[in-house]
Amino acid sequence: QVQLEESGGGLVQAGGSLRLSCVASGRTFSTYEMGWFRQAPGKERQFVAAVSSSGDSTLYADAVKDRFTISRDNAKNTIYLQISSLKVEDTAVYYCARMVRYVGRHSWSSQGAYDYWGPGTQVTVSS
Repeated sequence: QVQLEESGGGLVQAGGSLRLSCVASGRTFSTYEMGWFRQAPGKERQFVAAVSSSGDSTLYADAVKDRFTISRDNAKNTIYLQISSLKVEDTAVYYCARMVRYVGRHSWSSQGAYDYWGPGTQVTVSS
């Protein structure tokens, strides 16, 4: 059983920055692609970003690609999401997730490509 735990959320003003972290249990973390999703109030959960197992390949949703940066530290079993120039519309619960094996890059943004999810961390951006 894999456990994922997000942290780093909070209340910030528009224009500010945050770094979210997600720690994973288990010894095989470095062999899995990982991703971030978010769910705003009253909306469906949506893809934000994903990173390859080695960290050398990333994918972003068009809405965030200029302001969000996904990275990972395999020695710490951790992925990160650096968010800059926060907007009110970034308010959401942010989830990290582990991708199942052998998923093509064209499916990295699909929720069905992920098998384990964290409980989420709330990010609230005030105007």
